[in-house]
Amino acid sequence: MNTTARPTTLLQDLASLPGQYWILFGGTLVNRFGSFVMPFLVIYLKMKGHDEKTIGFTLGAYGAGGLCAGILGGWLSDRFGRKHTMLISCAGAASFMLLLSQAEGVPMFVLATFMTGLSSGIYAPAASALMADLIPPELRVRAFACQRWAINVGFALGMATAGFMAKKSFLALFIADAATTLLLGLTILIGLKPRVVPLTEKVKSGWGHALRHINQNTPFKMASIAGFLTTLVFLQMGCTYSLQTTQGAGLDERTYGLLMAFNGIIIACLELPLIGFTRRFSPVKVIAAGYLLLGAGMGLNVLGATLPVLILSMGIFTIGEMIAMPVSNGYMAGLAPDEMRGRYQGVVSITWSSATMVGPTFGIMLYRFNPTVLWTCAFALSLAAACLMLASRGKAGRDQALPR
Repeated sequence: MNTTARPTTLLQDLASLPGQYWILFGGTLVNRFGSFVMPFLVIYLKMKGHDEKTIGFTLGAYGAGGLCAGILGGWLSDRFGRKHTMLISCAGAASFMLLLSQAEGVPMFVLATFMTGLSSGIYAPAASALMADLIPPELRVRAFACQRWAINVGFALGMATAGFMAKKSFLALFIADAATTLLLGLTILIGLKPRVVPLTEKVKSGWGHALRHINQNTPFKMASIAGFLTTLVFLQMGCTYSLQTTQGAGLDERTYGLLMAFNGIIIACLELPLIGFTRRFSPVKVIAAGYLLLGAGMGLNVLGATLPVLILSMGIFTIGEMIAMPVSNGYMAGLAPDEMRGRYQGVVSITWSSATMVGPTFGIMLYRFNPTVLWTCAFALSLAAACLMLASRGKAGRDQALPR
């Protein structure tokens, strides 16, 4: 049990968060409301007449863009500052989202999706590093949970809206997505102060120095591998879970949108209060428990494609997500030294993007082969991730003091 947790209430913690954080929070809320396109991309591509192979390849291109973004975004964030990197991301993501809406043919779909993943993915390392810059360690889990609240409330409202919009016009989804991304960029431009990067940090802003440091940080490496495995499972919510809903259970796009909104609503209502309980315990134990529940939720789909199973599956999955994700975000941020925070968060982004490259493709392939095999594998991967987190506990103490 963690005896160092601050004996403060939720309201006291929220009141302690700085104004710059709340500007970022507001922009994120609006942007996530308009993040319509990617969760519906599988349905959109099927509507355009593309087969599962093309869909998987296109989604993999988005992951490849995100993989490159983790490398580029982490370096830009440490070299030129968080604000400038986030502005580049917003401008590029909005532009390529509009290009994606006009794409015709597989090469253009793949190229536009890759560039959308690249430009939007640059944002994550900078934003996560900025949050760790602004927030003291004892408030980071609460701050990351609050940011997730913004993401999920925006996502829940957006998905409920998008499900109805998609029935009328997919083009409207692309335009709204791009517009809210530009609004986020405007919020950052006006509201956030640029961080002056010291010369000493610029000199050591290359990836070689950071990778040598990361290689010595065993808890971070083990947590990154566990995160990769869990992300493979997490991504099924946006691809094979949609197929389980629309094709397996024979439900429509609006039902899928509402199921996704159900996930966001639960998180919005329960995650912040839940942090007050979970922060009493060892972070690695909490993360492991959350990973296990997350996999159990997806694995429950072995029971069949029916609406009750889909609802129960989403409920258990969401509980695991609420337990693991905010603690994992704070834990990973705490393992990085200040001057390498952007590149450390770049590795976290690379981990997610690597899973994005392969997770949807293999998930769809396994679903087509046999849905039971897919959902069984999903649980097995989450179990392996939980075991890795528990195994990392013994490494944490010896790796706390690493050379800069």
